[in-house]
Amino acid sequence: MQISFFGAAQEVTGSCSLVESVHNKVLIDCGMFQGGEFSEKKNFDHLPFDPKSLTAVIITHAHLDHTGRLPLLIKGGYTGFFYATPATAELTKLILEDALEIMKYDNRKFGRKMLFDETDIAGVMQCFKPLNYGEEYSLDIIERDEKFFIKFHDAGHIFGSAFVEMNAEGKKIVFSGDVGNAGAPIVRETEVLPANLDVLVCESTYGGHLHETGLKRSEIVGSMIADGLRQGGVLMIPSFAIERTQELIYELNDLIDRKHKIPNVPIFLDSPMAIGASRIYRKYPEYYDEEATELFKVGDDLFDFPGLTMCETREDSKKINQVPSPKVIIAGAGMMNGGRILHHAIRYLSDEKNTLLIIGYQAYGTLGRKLLDGEKTVMVMGEKIHVKCRIKAVGALSAHADQAKLVSWIGSSGSLPKNIYLNHGESDSSAALAKKLKEDFEAKVVAVDFGLMVSV
Repeated sequence: MQISFFGAAQEVTGSCSLVESVHNKVLIDCGMFQGGEFSEKKNFDHLPFDPKSLTAVIITHAHLDHTGRLPLLIKGGYTGFFYATPATAELTKLILEDALEIMKYDNRKFGRKMLFDETDIAGVMQCFKPLNYGEEYSLDIIERDEKFFIKFHDAGHIFGSAFVEMNAEGKKIVFSGDVGNAGAPIVRETEVLPANLDVLVCESTYGGHLHETGLKRSEIVGSMIADGLRQGGVLMIPSFAIERTQELIYELNDLIDRKHKIPNVPIFLDSPMAIGASRIYRKYPEYYDEEATELFKVGDDLFDFPGLTMCETREDSKKINQVPSPKVIIAGAGMMNGGRILHHAIRYLSDEKNTLLIIGYQAYGTLGRKLLDGEKTVMVMGEKIHVKCRIKAVGALSAHADQAKLVSWIGSSGSLPKNIYLNHGESDSSAALAKKLKEDFEAKVVAVDFGLMVSV
């Protein structure tokens, strides 16, 4: 078998890997490149494989950098299935529709090209084949009696996320997708890595970083929010609509309604996609961790509480401006590369009483990354904004594993994978994780480059 890497190589977005056996070609994810104009132009490049030749496409989870180019496969003639967990299938529809709305806006406002349309999204959704965790499945299109089995394991990253185990030609391979942060609420912990792997392809987003320790997540969140509101201003939280927002609402529910640890101020969830995602979360309580399950059983709505206002329409969003400070605004996009958070950024970034709290990964080239790096003048939707508000960041809410979690997970099976390939990380993060794995395990580790092909 051979594995080729066509995305998320020395960068975090654009996940796309191809496994080729004698008679089958299986694609793992086909995500959008994100992070500034240079990265996003790559979405319009010709795919480095023929979609019509693919046997199957496996989706590890719904995030745009893993699903955003699925419509291009349909446009290119792919007629097979997209294999994913049931929740991933539903969340993918939300994410692709939201991406389309942003593209339509950019097309009208700036004349930018459209990557896909409604017909392409409909084509994707018609081809989904849901698979449950733990079920070994033989791919539908098998030629010449070749056995090619896949199995999903809970990755603990976002709702419905999976790492995929593949067995073919006597080889066992795992693609991690994205591995979840330790101790995250709602989602379950990442399952143990299967033993006796020939190859592990592992993400390395935070491969050189350790998240905050010593305090519980809720205490960190409570402290940061209380600090942000102490000045009497606006606390803006750019948040990924799926998982990060639900975790944040879950923590706020606990801090305000149950523990009374932070002030009862107006909180606005200004994200139609996040509101829609929460509805999907309610449909799959079997995915909840133990604590969330107990709350669900006693009738606690995990994603709503007094003082929280859901803003689905543009008119709802505009009304936020009429509410006096202090207040909290949670809005997408999480890397501030689109969405309603940009309108709030224009209004509030220039006031020193306000705070921007970054709670997730910020890809190079995005507005969120520029603010995190301390830039004092930024362009937002064509306007020059002088940044005077405080910029804070917290890693405890990240949906990604840090270095310690990744190392622990890779060693969790008791038998080290024969070969480890690191993707989905900027070069310094991948290099740091590779160095740590070599030191701790004397492992064979390679940080992949775009187009790298390896034999298994």
